[in-house]
Amino acid sequence: MATRWDDARAPKGDDYDKRWQHLAASGQNIHGEADLVQSLIGDRTDQRILDAGCGTGRVAIELRRRGFAVVGVDADDHMLATARRNGPDVAWVLADLAELDTNVEGVFDLAVLAGNVMIFLEPGTEGRVLDQLSQRIEPGGLLVAGFSLREDRLSLADYDHLAERSGFDLVDRWSTWDRDPFDGHDYAVSVHSRR
Repeated sequence: MATRWDDARAPKGDDYDKRWQHLAASGQNIHGEADLVQSLIGDRTDQRILDAGCGTGRVAIELRRRGFAVVGVDADDHMLATARRNGPDVAWVLADLAELDTNVEGVFDLAVLAGNVMIFLEPGTEGRVLDQLSQRIEPGGLLVAGFSLREDRLSLADYDHLAERSGFDLVDRWSTWDRDPFDGHDYAVSVHSRR
């Protein structure tokens, strides 16, 4: 299934990774997503994490480096090629997030959707993706998603409605992965718990 990501003019694969390499080289922390995930589940390395829409694997690789069991899923094989090369000890799955039931085994304690995953999905599939994630997250487990708020994309109200319909309850929300208070402007990081 095609996604908005397929049509995006954003750099892909190794070119996508160059941005993060540049930021890291300049001394910036590029692991805010992993920091937040770890703060939510602690140091319990028995926790299984699904990096849904993992791209080149930056978040999954960092979580694996910290000792967590991680599976990265993405529908873009160019992005996964970079992920496989950079993180050979992570399980990588080429799959559409709307079809996890046929491509990903097991259940997870937390799923993270970083990097605007929700707004790059094919319009109309957002609810199906959340349904699929709900089937893959343990009751009491967490769904953590961060995405830009744009008028022409999935709204935060629609996201919350679809998440609730899929069995998730809102736990917390911030404007950044560093937990800056939510200001309602251009970005949201939301944490939902699976009922």
